[in-house]
Amino acid sequence: MQEQLTFPNHAGEALAATFHRPDTPNGKGVILGHCFTCSRHTGILREISTGLEALGFFVLRFDFSGNGQSQGLFVESSLSKHIREMQLAVDWLQNKGADQWIGLVGHSMGGAIAVLSMPRIPEAKAVAAIGSRLMGFDPLKFLGPQQIEELKASGKIAFSSRNRTLELTTGFFEDAHSHSLPDTVRHLDRPLMIVHGEKDELIPVAEAYEARLLNPERITLEIVPEADHMLSNPDHRALAAGKIVSWIERQSRG
Repeated sequence: MQEQLTFPNHAGEALAATFHRPDTPNGKGVILGHCFTCSRHTGILREISTGLEALGFFVLRFDFSGNGQSQGLFVESSLSKHIREMQLAVDWLQNKGADQWIGLVGHSMGGAIAVLSMPRIPEAKAVAAIGSRLMGFDPLKFLGPQQIEELKASGKIAFSSRNRTLELTTGFFEDAHSHSLPDTVRHLDRPLMIVHGEKDELIPVAEAYEARLLNPERITLEIVPEADHMLSNPDHRALAAGKIVSWIERQSRG
């Protein structure tokens, strides 16, 4: 059963979420985070959620503040803010009955946030990152010279994404530099699954192979043949979702 709801973040903003309540709960739960400028309704998150629900997991997929149907301003986005929201999502799900085991899953930026959240959420026992940039997150690399000059001059830049005009400030970039994904992956003491499309046009698949070398004893790597960043092909999406659901089910058995 699916329920549309909201829960508050640390700033009092209502975060929109879809709660999957299984018919026969197993006391275990999974939190799912979405990609940059996306929402909880992306296809890969929906498929993973329904697969886990069928196995008895409580599942919560939610929109980070400033995204989707959640409150908050996108311009106030930061990795630190969204990590805190991931922590609060775990608290919420545990209070709903997922008190025996918790896992985190994220797509692209959501995967990076899930990985960065692990040291801050000791209750989380495993994490899966789909098409995520785990070898370092330097947003300035994706700006053109004119945008960099604009950022230096005004402290903010505007860009278009998914038919929206959005802004980011220097605060977003400064916050991003305060987090080290490679160090987090290297020192992670719990299982990490990396799933990556072979033909990912945004984040090269080579980064997934490089990330695995940081902590090979903890990392399971799955490459989806021919798949793009959004896993837009239904067959690719179903394959990726199936692998993640099966891996989470195995990890939750301890």
